[in-house]
Amino acid sequence: MHEYTSSARVWGLSCPGFPEEVSRARRWTRDILRGSPLAEDAELIVSELSANAILHTASGQTSGSFHLALAVSPQVIALSVTDDGSTGTAPKVEHQDQEAEHGRGLGMVSALAHRVVVHGSHGSHTVTAELFTDARPAGGHPC
Repeated sequence: MHEYTSSARVWGLSCPGFPEEVSRARRWTRDILRGSPLAEDAELIVSELSANAILHTASGQTSGSFHLALAVSPQVIALSVTDDGSTGTAPKVEHQDQEAEHGRGLGMVSALAHRVVVHGSHGSHTVTAELFTDARPAGGHPC
């Protein structure tokens, strides 16, 4: 994971593995990042990572949960979702065509974030997406 300066603020949220918790995770992210030009991208990333945890891991099973961490420093916003694991495969970015119904979540996260890291530990997986606050030119969008 990216090394954050001492000025970073960190929040955490644990959610039961119910589909309706994805919207809760989005609201939580939006409330913390209110006013940030990266808030909308961060919301989409949290939504995709939370939905993936529920759909593809033990997080979506009975008594399952997923855990969010949000770290904000002057240089970076880091969004992490940790699942309950136990599916036997780690999350990975797959390039699907536009017509695919599934499998595009991490690809979309990868397109929005400046860096995506997948880390496994004790059977669970943590996907961290980083948005660099100084990566966009003033008033413009990346090419």
